[in-house]
Amino acid sequence: MKIAFIGATQFLVTIGIALGRDDPPPSSVRPWAPPALPRYEGELRQYQPTEAERRYLPAIDPRKTYNLAELIDIAQRSNPETRVAWGRARMAAAAVGLTESAYYPYIVAAAAGGYDRAFIPFPQLRADLTKPPTNGNLPNVDIVGGGTLITESLLARAELNAKWLLIDFGERNAIRGAAREKLMMANVGFNGTHQKIVFDVTDRFYQLGTARQKVMVTQSALDASKTVEQAAQARFDTGLATKPELLQAQQQSAQSNFDLEASLGAESDARVALIESIGLLPTVQLKVADLPQQSGLDSQREDSVGNLITKALAQRPDLVAKLANVRSKEYEIRKIRAEYYPKVTLDTHVTETDLQVSVAKSDYFGGTRPTFGAFLTMNVPIFDGFARRHKLDMAEADLHQAENDLAGARDSAARDVWKAYTGYRTALKKQDAAEKLVTASKSAFDAVLESYKQGLSTYTEVVSAERNLSAALATSHDTQAAIYTAQAALALSVGDLARPAPPLVRQPRR
Repeated sequence: MKIAFIGATQFLVTIGIALGRDDPPPSSVRPWAPPALPRYEGELRQYQPTEAERRYLPAIDPRKTYNLAELIDIAQRSNPETRVAWGRARMAAAAVGLTESAYYPYIVAAAAGGYDRAFIPFPQLRADLTKPPTNGNLPNVDIVGGGTLITESLLARAELNAKWLLIDFGERNAIRGAAREKLMMANVGFNGTHQKIVFDVTDRFYQLGTARQKVMVTQSALDASKTVEQAAQARFDTGLATKPELLQAQQQSAQSNFDLEASLGAESDARVALIESIGLLPTVQLKVADLPQQSGLDSQREDSVGNLITKALAQRPDLVAKLANVRSKEYEIRKIRAEYYPKVTLDTHVTETDLQVSVAKSDYFGGTRPTFGAFLTMNVPIFDGFARRHKLDMAEADLHQAENDLAGARDSAARDVWKAYTGYRTALKKQDAAEKLVTASKSAFDAVLESYKQGLSTYTEVVSAERNLSAALATSHDTQAAIYTAQAALALSVGDLARPAPPLVRQPRR
């Protein structure tokens, strides 16, 4: 009966597990709806920011016009990426504290109490007393039966155990050192996240400014097309222009109007990209200032590319993180080597026990007694199947990989600085040429348009001059934005972008 009950229980459990398991999609050819999907979608539909998240939501004034510095400040305070990097740094700091706990004794308090009922079997003996004993033993002793003796016990115990690792030949120190290097990686990763956000906001800000200027260029081109169309209409009315020439002028006006609408769409996309880089929803109403006349990073003009590369190799957050990674691998090798040596541990315990026993329903008897002890143990590893040797080989290979990764990152950083520096210097040279190109194109368009009104130039020459002017204006604005972006990229490649201030050094009191 008992076996049948156990079998039925196991069967029901098996059926319950089979009905409640999580199945994968039934086929790879189309998406499917998991059974719990509506519940998750309902939770997301009703999701509200937590109290902690609300603290980071900025108050955007729809009437205020924000400049680049203010937008960067909002992004550093509200972008979720900074909070994620901050959380990693906090976890790494907690990991360092966890490794330091190994230097302290491990103390555990325990208590137990309960009741126990047991029996003790004992035999019934029969001896032949007619024969004299031999060497003090009874002869011819037989077991003719037996019985049981019922015992009842009441137990209460309080115990305090302590275990303290005294000597480990540097294993704990190596673990703590590796954790501190990982903390450094997380800290500089946090700084690198801020630099990336600052660069993204700066780059999107300049892209929005460029898109705005392209709107101005296309609007200017539309105005010029309207002017040419009016001139063509006037010439056509006086019989100096043909019908195809007037239709071409109207077509050019329609094309310029289309280009204007396209540039307005690009401006809207650039605005959304800027808002997203800040960490806000695209629906936020945010007024953004126009591009400044001069950039705020002109101090880098005086530095040579060699000095910038030297500075980058000493302060870039990614290089600092890779150096910390190399040191972490070195501590891992020290930890494995410490496993070859013995470990000395101190074990102590103090116990207070109250035991009361009743035999065959007699009165309880017993007492309360303390027990304590201390042991000094030493574990010496003898043979582990060459596991430590293989672990050491793996750690050394990991160290070499980290060193090569650092060397490659240094070369890549030098190339980044050189490329950014070259792009910055090239953008400065293009700016002078672009300004001259705009001046010449505007003068040429004005002269050809006036000549066309007087009947001395053809419509083709006017359209060509108009296109050249629009292209020159677009080139000038692109060149100016390229200077801003190149300066921000150069600062990012060097590690100067959003660089933290050095810690304050307290002067000793006199």
